[in-house]
Amino acid sequence: MTEIQIENIISFIIPWLLAHGVKIVFILFGAFVLNRIAKKFIEKAVRKAVTSEGRGAEAERKREETLIKIFVGGLKLIVWTIAIVMTLPEFGINIGPILAGAGVLGLAIGFGTQHMVRDFLAGLFVILENQYRVEDYICLDSTCGTIEDITLRKTVLRDLHGTVHHIAHGSVGIVSNYTKKLGIARMDISVAYKEDIDHVMEVINQVGKKMAEESPWKEDTLTAIQASGTGPSNFADSGVEITVSGETKVGTQWGMLREFRRRIKYAFDKEGIEIPFPQRTVWMKKEGK
Repeated sequence: MTEIQIENIISFIIPWLLAHGVKIVFILFGAFVLNRIAKKFIEKAVRKAVTSEGRGAEAERKREETLIKIFVGGLKLIVWTIAIVMTLPEFGINIGPILAGAGVLGLAIGFGTQHMVRDFLAGLFVILENQYRVEDYICLDSTCGTIEDITLRKTVLRDLHGTVHHIAHGSVGIVSNYTKKLGIARMDISVAYKEDIDHVMEVINQVGKKMAEESPWKEDTLTAIQASGTGPSNFADSGVEITVSGETKVGTQWGMLREFRRRIKYAFDKEGIEIPFPQRTVWMKKEGK
């Protein structure tokens, strides 16, 4: 390479760097600084907005990190895309056809991935609204189980039989959370029609009150399991049904009910209260005279 060629290259590069290179540096540096400032702002805003609802620091930390990752990642993609588009004209590239082609390509991709986009948007609202979290027991439409993992696209449930279900957020219509803030221990108790209902309800309330005063059940009890209302909830085919309910800590209501049933059985046996079983009366018709 001759000295004249080197001088020509230098005479071209230096004016280009002064006219365009400085702009490119400022654009890229501005994008970098904007990302750093926005990341700090998003982290503070998310950590301030997220409330624990009594589920522990680890669960909240996971939720915060998920939200921060989503918002920071989305902002970073937008900022750097704009920065790159702004630098292209400095290289003499006409961005008009590129933007038009990108629009057509984006439209085609949008049609092809509309279900995935729907899943991601639904997942964002699940996390943002704190509808449920890992270790909650929920039902997504008719599929119930304990949550093992939540991503932006799907929720992973393990049901009572050990089967793992991968459910896309966009396919869910109804979300039922059985462990949100508190649990409700609720059941119906059936007794024979011949029993004194007032006495039965008194026995039920005594069992619930005593259970709420004893360890380890008192640690999980918010309100003692008691008979609901002032009388039976239903007249069934073979007995009178009495509804009982009480508030417990999240996830403990099923264990509380199992212990309550055990104690009710012993209490009813001691008081001679009959727990009915299906019965049918048959009338024999005598033919002839």
